[in-house]
Amino acid sequence: MVLPDYYEFCCRVKIVAGHNALEKIPELLAGKGAKKPLIITDKGVAGAGLIDIVSGILQDRLTETLITDNVPPDSDLRIVHQLAQLYRDNSCDAIIAVGGGSVMDTAKGVNIVVSENASDLMAFSGAGALKRPLKPLIAIPTTAGTGSEVTQVAVIKDHEKHLKMAFLSYFLLPDVSVLDARMTMTMPPFVTAMTGMDALSHAIEAYYCLQKNPLSDAHAISAVNMIYQYLPTVAQNPSDKIGRMAMSIGACLAGIAFSNSMTGMVHNLGHASGSVCGVPHGLAMAILLPYGLEYNMHKCEDIIARLLLPMAGEAVYLNTVKEQRAQKVVSLIRQLNEGLHKITDGRHARCFREVKDHESKPTVPREVLPQIAKAALLDGAYIYNPEETDYEDNLMVLEAAWEGRPLERSKLKKG
Repeated sequence: MVLPDYYEFCCRVKIVAGHNALEKIPELLAGKGAKKPLIITDKGVAGAGLIDIVSGILQDRLTETLITDNVPPDSDLRIVHQLAQLYRDNSCDAIIAVGGGSVMDTAKGVNIVVSENASDLMAFSGAGALKRPLKPLIAIPTTAGTGSEVTQVAVIKDHEKHLKMAFLSYFLLPDVSVLDARMTMTMPPFVTAMTGMDALSHAIEAYYCLQKNPLSDAHAISAVNMIYQYLPTVAQNPSDKIGRMAMSIGACLAGIAFSNSMTGMVHNLGHASGSVCGVPHGLAMAILLPYGLEYNMHKCEDIIARLLLPMAGEAVYLNTVKEQRAQKVVSLIRQLNEGLHKITDGRHARCFREVKDHESKPTVPREVLPQIAKAALLDGAYIYNPEETDYEDNLMVLEAAWEGRPLERSKLKKG
């Protein structure tokens, strides 16, 4: 292993995990001096009864709460500003985010606005704009996917400009992350599959992208092992409490890893496909992950090959010829996607041409691929990719991912 000359690693989030971890929330709020939190969630989480569990625990301990469930499936700049005003109008003093990635990102955006007493969130976009700690934020993930409960990143979409803006700061790290198996039990197989693949993409890209380091590697490897082992299990058996807890921990580990080492092409193209066509992020990650590995393999084949051990175990690793281990990793990920496709009755798409909306209409027409390739040039995730990318590279990968065929080795860069 070649150690980097310099690196930074930070995860100062307190993690409370267990089958009854939610009962600790009143104590956690009291420790922050908070008495009136704003609970931010979405209608899906509220409709599944998950907010009732959280609010019931808070009410039993005489904590005054305000609940809003109007977070959309894709974070929205306008909603951030609306919820910030709600927080101010009701003199709230903390935020509890209960949901998936959009809820977490929205809550982080709201926290920026209320903590900075600002009127425009976009004034703080990019890295390093925040200079001081924000209001108390407790994150309760309901999907085992985004890892946002332990990341220093938020992505907010400006729907009017069709752009996703990133916010990066250590001050965006939640104060506490609460992992409780009850919060993920209601996810149907399709959502379980794509959020789980989102987590796997975080762990794998964190392991081979340019800002990797020994500390992020340790988290990434553990996450790969846990997610690859338990994702098919919980997709097939959603009520598996132990599997659900394992997936929550795996997604958390992956979040810690990529928050420090960052991601690359898979997220670069995934963000763009989400902005242009509305492809669910986890589904885009599942489709693009094998292609990110293939595209970068000539740069970091030995690193990718090491992923075979946590995925398949020692026997498979030792019985696979050294020169074939990296490609075996790609094959196993494609097999995982195939298995999830069957478990979800075809809803888990294996390629972009299979992605459909709620009316079963194709979401990604082939003629829009050039637009996605261009949009990816505006997304900063490509900076940490092992191999450089440009418009032609993006389009090449997107075309292969649309058809569902492996990348042609003859067209890949050799430098």
